[in-house]
Amino acid sequence: MEKDAYIKGRGAQQNVRNRFLEMSHEMRDDFLEYCRLEGDEADDNKTQYIRVFPKTIVNKVDSPDVGMGYSMNPYQGCEHGCIYCYARNSHEYWGYSPGLDFERRILIKENAPKLLEEKLKSKNWKAHAIMLSGNTDCYQPAEQQFLITRECLKVFLKYKHPVGIITKNALITRDLDILTELAKDNLVAASISVTSLSEKTRRVLEPRTASIKKRLSTVKKLSENGIPVNVMIAPVIPSINSHEVLPLAKAASDHGAVSIGHTIVRLNGAIGQIFTDWIQKTMPDRAEKVLHQIEDCHGGNLNDSRYGKRMTGEGKIAAQIHSMFRIARLKYFADKCYPHLNTSLHESYKDGQLKLF
Repeated sequence: MEKDAYIKGRGAQQNVRNRFLEMSHEMRDDFLEYCRLEGDEADDNKTQYIRVFPKTIVNKVDSPDVGMGYSMNPYQGCEHGCIYCYARNSHEYWGYSPGLDFERRILIKENAPKLLEEKLKSKNWKAHAIMLSGNTDCYQPAEQQFLITRECLKVFLKYKHPVGIITKNALITRDLDILTELAKDNLVAASISVTSLSEKTRRVLEPRTASIKKRLSTVKKLSENGIPVNVMIAPVIPSINSHEVLPLAKAASDHGAVSIGHTIVRLNGAIGQIFTDWIQKTMPDRAEKVLHQIEDCHGGNLNDSRYGKRMTGEGKIAAQIHSMFRIARLKYFADKCYPHLNTSLHESYKDGQLKLF
């Protein structure tokens, strides 16, 4: 195994140093040579599932420009491996690298349904839509085995509590039986992330996600079953998917989405280094162009942390992207509307059944 060999099926191509740890891990040349001579793999590239036991699961979101009040994440880390993912930095708080570790060391919160139920039964809790995901995808591959998201949806249904879902995985359709019951009382809405119509782009940008065809069919299937769907065309990355805004918006509308959202890519924290290394290996012919255009959107930097500006960007390129989305909404979504979820039922179901008196 060569030191700079491309790691197939992964987004990040390295494990950058954890900023909170004094020690760091390095793959030395002499070790790699030893593995080669012995016929061993220095890195088997396998995903590890690690059980953790948090004390709380519902998080209050204080960021004023995120668009959600509360979120919960059944998993920490995400095997989807999206190279641009802002959540990578959060893996450092658990003692791991935001690079390959984020994709290969998945923390499993098996007590999430129990913690959620305790929260919804609390006398002090007032119903407010809780977003499943928000940091890492609740329908990532681990969900096939652990079913934590499904069990959480059962809790939301039991207590008639509103829930939003963000995912880029077609696995969400597995839970249509629960989702359709929630939808009867306007208690659920979904956001499906679709960042490109090109499978070639999808495979390198988001290596372990559902295909574009499956995602669009998921939008259609959810919509046909009465579940309102927003399509997130996010992030928009100049010179990678920025030319696809109008075709993506049309595809979303044609498949039943009631709205679209977008952000402009920002490479915060360690993601700047991870993304730069990745694009130099996957798109060397346009790496500098893409990086410079991202900088153009953030005042000459790969990231801007200012609320209200960090996800919208500034400058001519950002303005052009926003103009295309205004056109897309007028052309494809003028008569559609994403709903506000119902918060009026939960109080009567706080003990898990309807209170008659």
